Amino acid sequence: MSDTAGGKRFRRGAGLGLIIALFVTPVAVIHGDGGGRGEKRERSTRARAAAKGRGSEKVNVLVRFRRAPQNGERALVAGLGGQERRRLDGRTRWMSVRLPAHRVAALADSGRVDYVGIDEPVSTTMDVAREAANQPVAPAPESAFRGAGVTIAVVDSGVALHPDIQTLSAVVDVVAHFNAQAAPPAESIDPNGHGTHVAGIMVGNGSLSGGRTTGIAPEAGLVSVRVLDAVGRGLTSDVLAGLQWIQNHKDEYGIRVVNLSLGHPVFEPVADDPLVAAVDALWDAGVVVVCSAGNRGRAGHVTITSPCNSPKVITVGATNDSRTGSIFDDKIATYSSRGPTAFDLIAKPDLVAPGNRIVSLRSAGSRADSSLPDRRVAADPQNPEATDYFEMSGTSMASPIVAATAALMIQQDPALNPGTVKARLMMSARKPAFGDPLVTGAGYLDIHAALQASWVVADAPSPRALPDVTTGLIAFENTAVLWGDDAYSLRYLWASSVAWADPSAYLDPLLVTSGEMWLPGGSGALAELWPESEVWPESDAWPDSPAWSPAVTSPAETGPVFTEALSSGFRDN
Repeated sequence: MSDTAGGKRFRRGAGLGLIIALFVTPVAVIHGDGGGRGEKRERSTRARAAAKGRGSEKVNVLVRFRRAPQNGERALVAGLGGQERRRLDGRTRWMSVRLPAHRVAALADSGRVDYVGIDEPVSTTMDVAREAANQPVAPAPESAFRGAGVTIAVVDSGVALHPDIQTLSAVVDVVAHFNAQAAPPAESIDPNGHGTHVAGIMVGNGSLSGGRTTGIAPEAGLVSVRVLDAVGRGLTSDVLAGLQWIQNHKDEYGIRVVNLSLGHPVFEPVADDPLVAAVDALWDAGVVVVCSAGNRGRAGHVTITSPCNSPKVITVGATNDSRTGSIFDDKIATYSSRGPTAFDLIAKPDLVAPGNRIVSLRSAGSRADSSLPDRRVAADPQNPEATDYFEMSGTSMASPIVAATAALMIQQDPALNPGTVKARLMMSARKPAFGDPLVTGAGYLDIHAALQASWVVADAPSPRALPDVTTGLIAFENTAVLWGDDAYSLRYLWASSVAWADPSAYLDPLLVTSGEMWLPGGSGALAELWPESEVWPESDAWPDSPAWSPAVTSPAETGPVFTEALSSGFRDN
C-alpha cells in the first residue's frame, strides 16, 4: 500500500524518515538582485493582479529600479500620476510609490523598472496571529505571563543565532554528533532555516521589529535539539536520539514543553511506532509534547503524521488568519492534515491555531533563505533591504504557537501536568458552529481563555473513532470516561461542531454515550465522515492562501524519506 501527498507517493516499505510540516508562501516584497525578464513578469503580475479592477483608486507599491532612482525614475512615476510616498535610503534601488491602480501595469512594463510589488505591512503577521489566537494584552492580568522560568525544547533543524533570541541555553546537535551532547549557545546553527523560524514564533523578543514579530513566550528558555540536516532530512533514529537526550536532561535544563514541527507518514499502529513511544515517555514524565498535524490535508481524512498519532500528545492543525485579528474571516488551511489517524483511528487534530504566512526569524544563508529569497521580510516595510525575518506557512507554524501557550500556562501554575494543559487548551478553544471535528479538533486556540481555565485532569487522551458501516453511525470513546469526569463530555468538547445522534441504543455507555454521529448517506467511509463545515468551510468563508509549494517529494527506496518544501513547486495563483 502507499500514501499520497502533494501528488507524490510513499511506499510503506521504505525506510522511516521525516516530513517537516512546512509550506512557504511569497511575501509582497521581493528582495535581492533582479532576475531575468520572465522572473520580473511573474512578480509584477502579482502587483497587477492586486490592482486589477481598482481603476483610479490609489495603491501603494514598492518599486525596484535598475539603478538607484534619479530624476528620470522620478519623472516616470510622476508621469503615471504617482508620487514618491516615502524617501528611502538613496543608495538603494527601491522607491515607495503611491499611484493609480490602473497605471501599475505601465510602471511594471517600463524598461527602467526591475520589479513592482504591492507595499503590504507583512512584518505585522505575528501581531495578527497573536490577536487571532487571543493572546491577552494589558490591562488583563494574564498578559504578565511571558514564559519566564519555563524551558521549551525545539526538535528541528537547529536554531541560528539571531538578535531576537536571547534565551537559548543549550544546543544539542544530533546530526553532527552520533551521541547527542549539549554545547553552548554560541555553537548553535540552523543550515536549513526551519527550526529558527519555529523558535522565533515561541521565544523571539521582536527586538529588530519594534515588537511586531514578538513570539508568544519571549521570556521562556530554549533548548535547540537539531535532528534534521541542511536540506531538512533526518531519520527516525535521529529524532529518537534527540528525544532521549531531552528525557535524560529535562530536569537539568527545566524543560517542560517540547515542540515537534516534523513527522513522517504513519506506518504502523501506535503500539509499534517508535516515535510515539518516545513522546509518550516524555509525556508520562511530565513534559508537554506539542506537534504539528502535518500538511497532507488535501489528500483528505486519515492524513495525520507520526508522532501526532499518539493519543497523549497535543496535535495542532493550521488556520489561515486572513491577515486580520478577527477570526470571523479565518479558515482552516487546505493543507492541514485531518483525522482520524491511520490504524488506530484516533480523533485528531486536538485543536487548531494560526499557521499561514507567519513572519518569524530568518536564518541568513540557510537553504530556505538561499532558495527562497522572496520570502525574506524587512523589520520595517519601508526599509526593504534590511531583511531579518522570513515568511513560512504550515502546521509547523501553528504548533509552536500552542507550545508557547503551554509555557505561559506552566509559568502561571508550575504544578500543571501535561493532561491538564491539554484539557484546558481543548476545553477553552473557540468552537465552530458546525464543522468537521477531524479537521478543527476542539476548535480555535484561545490563549486568554486557556490561562483563565481551571479544569484539572489526570490525563486527557484523544478519543478513538469507532465507525459502524452497517448502521452508518460513528461512535467515539467517551472523553468523560477517558478524562475521569462527566464535565469533559465529548458533547462539550466538540460542542455544536457536530450533530449528535441518540446514544440510548448503545450497550456500552462507558464507551460511546457521548460520541455518536450520523454519517451522511450512512456510508461509513472514513473519507466521508462529515460534510464540509458551514461556518468554517475551506472555500468561500475560509478561502485558502493564494500560493503554496508541495509538501514533500518522492522518497528514495532506502534511507531518509523526507524532503522539505523548498523547491519552487506548483502554485495555485
